[in-house]
Amino acid sequence: MNAPTGRLAESLTLPQPYLLFLGDTTEAGYAKTAFGLADWAADRCVGEYGIGACSVSAGLPRLSPAEARGAGARSLVIGVANQGGVIGDAWVAVLIEAMEAGLDIVSGLHTRLTSIPALVEAARRTGRRLIDVRTPPPSIPIATGRKRSGKRLLTVGTDCALGKKYTALALHRAFVARGIDADFRATGQTGIMIAGGGMPMDAVVSDFEAGAAEVLSPDAPADHWDLVEGQGSIFNPAYAAVSLGLLHGSQPDVFVVCHDPARKVILGMESFALPSIEEVIDLTIRLGSRTNPAIRCGGVSLNTSAYDGDAAEALMAAERQRLGLPVTDPIRGGESFDALVDNILS
Repeated sequence: MNAPTGRLAESLTLPQPYLLFLGDTTEAGYAKTAFGLADWAADRCVGEYGIGACSVSAGLPRLSPAEARGAGARSLVIGVANQGGVIGDAWVAVLIEAMEAGLDIVSGLHTRLTSIPALVEAARRTGRRLIDVRTPPPSIPIATGRKRSGKRLLTVGTDCALGKKYTALALHRAFVARGIDADFRATGQTGIMIAGGGMPMDAVVSDFEAGAAEVLSPDAPADHWDLVEGQGSIFNPAYAAVSLGLLHGSQPDVFVVCHDPARKVILGMESFALPSIEEVIDLTIRLGSRTNPAIRCGGVSLNTSAYDGDAAEALMAAERQRLGLPVTDPIRGGESFDALVDNILS
């Protein structure tokens, strides 16, 4: 039986440039949509806006919706990815203010903009659009498990929000720079906004997760690479289901483990300790070999943003020695990142 090769989620045509809305967020890990767009689509962002106790910044100018519209913004993007993907009650007035200022509203949260009557009424009154990005395409098939042609890499993690998207984007950029035929395959709201298409894996019904991953990375030429953005962690008590479906369906030839060495517990679930890198490698190989017996670990991507340059280099060197694998921070780049790319392609 052939694996499904249906189309991906429709390419997005979002009103740009953006004002990034940070809500009342105080935890940087929950503002990953704003950070991702600021870091990988900065030319499409004019500013940021937070309310209340918001203490997070993506490093952009602070602008009100009216100021952002005056600076050329065409939409307000909710830059928060909180637990449960909910729209805070305190946000609704700001979203209405943004529509009254002439901005469309873009969201990748689980809670649909169109499910909030006050927003629907404001959109009708102002003629603005409510755009929900986290919408899977129709008729996703169940998985077949058939090995597909082409090559695939999946970023996996010890937890959520620690660098899987950044690692996949950095590797994609490096592959393209080397003249390798490659695609970045987005699986989350921010990646989809950056790439202009993809599969919102955590909005797919669980029976179809692996099938959605097969659709995301269909048959390809033998020398083509799909760099698949990982989601969650197979060790996360809340999000392991999407991680496992993505692992089985993407059938990676190579995976890269993403880890934040400054984090000791699961984000938002402090009673659960973070798994070790070795545990993630072992379980990923055991589970992933179900659909690709040749799966292997290409190396480790560390998020060293909490360390200065010397401390980060010392930590990566120690981990390379301990694990016997390439270890790098793709944002810092350099020879260690080149070594990771070399090992993936070897």
